[in-house]
Amino acid sequence: MNMKVIETSLPEVKLIEPRVFEDARGFFFESYNVRAFEQAVAPGVEFVQDNHSCSFKGVLRGMHYQIRHPQGKLVRVVSGEVFDVAVDLRRGSPTFGKWAGALLSAANKRQMWIPPGFAHGFYVTSDGAEFLYKTTDYWFPEHERTLLWDDPALGIEWPLDGPPQVAAKDAAGQPFAQAEVYE
Repeated sequence: MNMKVIETSLPEVKLIEPRVFEDARGFFFESYNVRAFEQAVAPGVEFVQDNHSCSFKGVLRGMHYQIRHPQGKLVRVVSGEVFDVAVDLRRGSPTFGKWAGALLSAANKRQMWIPPGFAHGFYVTSDGAEFLYKTTDYWFPEHERTLLWDDPALGIEWPLDGPPQVAAKDAAGQPFAQAEVYE
């Protein structure tokens, strides 16, 4: 197998560390292999869309989810570094309302698997970051929801370096107590 799966504080959210082949010319690794992913991370997952975003230092994006057509996301950073966070929004889950976070960077080449039923966001800790992610369902703007990124009820320990730059929709996110969740 060409990857190592690392557990997080949320059992379904996984960190994936690829096996990297390096020499004087550079490096090579498999960023995705369906057989290995199904065997080691999550069986039966089908990705339908790839997204690419670029953000500058201090930008915080999130916490996003779709209440209908929930998206699983396989995320990674190809330039720079981010602190990536998932929050469990599945009401019947033993980890409902809990979060897991990890540094993802071009240097560590780690990925995070965030299954459907979780809100997702990230904060850019480097001068800039390019962020790639695969999704298990398409984007439906009418079903998109935003969880308030700094809600004290969640207690997310963002590694902030001053006030983050957030989009208007992220600043207006719903507190956890009032957010639509998955039943």
